[in-house]
Amino acid sequence: MFEIHGSSKFMTDKLNRFWPLIASAAFAVVLAANAAQSAAALKEANPVSSSGQTAEQMFADAPDGVDPVVTGPVSASFRQKQQVAGCDSAVWPKIPAVCYPD
Repeated sequence: MFEIHGSSKFMTDKLNRFWPLIASAAFAVVLAANAAQSAAALKEANPVSSSGQTAEQMFADAPDGVDPVVTGPVSASFRQKQQVAGCDSAVWPKIPAVCYPD
């Protein structure tokens, strides 16, 4: 049997050679998108409050302090912000304002 360049077998053989390249390119795109998302999340998780207030100023009516432990449902990004800010080990009055939900 002879091969005709217009046959589907010929096109399939050509595509089979490029699958590793296509798969690698797709993986690189997914990896780059994930890296960009992670970088944006870390940039957003700046432990410095945008208002510039400290926890002591925010809760001036609580002289003994306010525990930054949140018991209700919060977003994963808020939990990440707390982790970056070190809220678990913060001691009153040096608790970043980001440790408290809005």
